Parts: sequence; C-alpha cells; structure tokens
Amino acid sequence: MKFLKILCGIFLFSIGINAQTEKKIDKQSLLWTRYCNQLELNNKWSVHTEVDNRIFINPVTQNIFVSRVQVRDKVTDKVELGAGFAYFSVATQDPDIKTGFHIPEYRLQQDATVRQTLGKVNLTHRYMIEERFVHKASKVMLEDGTTFYLRFRYRIQGDYTFWKKEKQYLKGILSDEIMINGGNKIIKNTFDQNRVYVAMQVGVSPAVALELGYLNSFQERANGIDYFNRDIIRFSFIHKVKI
Repeated sequence: MKFLKILCGIFLFSIGINAQTEKKIDKQSLLWTRYCNQLELNNKWSVHTEVDNRIFINPVTQNIFVSRVQVRDKVTDKVELGAGFAYFSVATQDPDIKTGFHIPEYRLQQDATVRQTLGKVNLTHRYMIEERFVHKASKVMLEDGTTFYLRFRYRIQGDYTFWKKEKQYLKGILSDEIMINGGNKIIKNTFDQNRVYVAMQVGVSPAVALELGYLNSFQERANGIDYFNRDIIRFSFIHKVKI
C-alpha cells in the first residue's frame, strides 16, 4: 500500500508537469530492444553488461545505440552498490531530422540500491549519479572536445510474483524514475525527465528471463521550453550466468 501511494504521488507530479507545458510537447513512439548479461562471480560480486538498441517507430529511424558494463557488490541482502561505464551513440532525437552522423556520449555511473519487502511486493530504491561527457557537435558535423554534465537519478520499483513453479515464474513490474540535471552547464533544464514503466517478466529457466513492457518518458529539452513525450515499447532478454 505504501508503495502504491508513493508511486501515485510521483505520477501525479509528472502529470502536473505535463499540464503546465502541454502546448510545447513533441509526441514520439519508440521501440527499445536490449540484451542484459548478469555474470555472477560469487555470492558477493557480479559483472553486468548490456546492449540496447533504440529506434523510432514512425518513421522507422535509428535513435540511440547503448552499451554498458558495471561491477556490482552485494554488501548485504538489502544493499547493493554498483559502478560502471556506458557508451551512447546518438543518431537523432527527432525522426524527421537526420544529421548524417552520430554523436558519442561517454558516461561514468555509480549507484546504491536498497531493497525492502512490503507484503508480497519486493520494493527497490535506486540512487544513481552519472557523469556524462557529450561530444560537441553542430548541426552539420562533430566538433573538437566534450561537454560535461552531471545527472542525479532516483527510481522506485516494485515487483510482484503472480506464479512460480520450480525454475519458472511470472511477475509484474511497476516503477517510476525521476532524473535531475546538475553542473554549471545546466541553465534552463534542471528537471531532465520522468519515466513510468510497467512490464511483465517471464522466467523461462534459471538462466533466461524475457521481459516486455511499456515505458513513458517525459523529458525536458535543453532550451527549458520544449518537451518530449515518448511512448516506448521495451523488450529485454536477460541472461544470467554463474561461474
């Protein structure tokens, strides 16, 4: 019940932002497909790698390609720490505008995840910091150097297992994440975006799980005036490997 109240509060907050800026919102539809590998070194340490391809649906256009790797430390049964690196290749943020080149972005990230149980709901709080180095670019070409941005992220997520038998399961996932920009380069868009996500995950075997979900991303653009409102279908192939 507490989990639902918190999510409702965050959701109402995001609706309020939408209502205040409804005159300058670009609506977009996307498909995200990703492969996640979770390599368990022992009961404490693991290495997570991910490849994520994001495309616009109408028209079909490349948006972003993402690859990331992180090392995770299970401090206790309730607390986990992570640190890693991510590479983003941004083709375009508007399917009607194609520059002919991709903009690289390099990210360092650190997070702390706290788990708790509320009845039959498994609840997690993730607190993340990202150091972003975005390659400078004009409208026609890449330029020398990078621009540094800092971003803070908080995600609350709950999952509920509907069915479980031996080595298989079916569970639902509901989450909300808010992202805040920081650093001296941020002038007009301190609020970055809010993401609401709902999904179903099927455990096919101890090593493989499939996840299909819907994600709504409401993001403020750099000018502090315009917004993206994105409807995203996300499919994930999750592969767990134990050494």
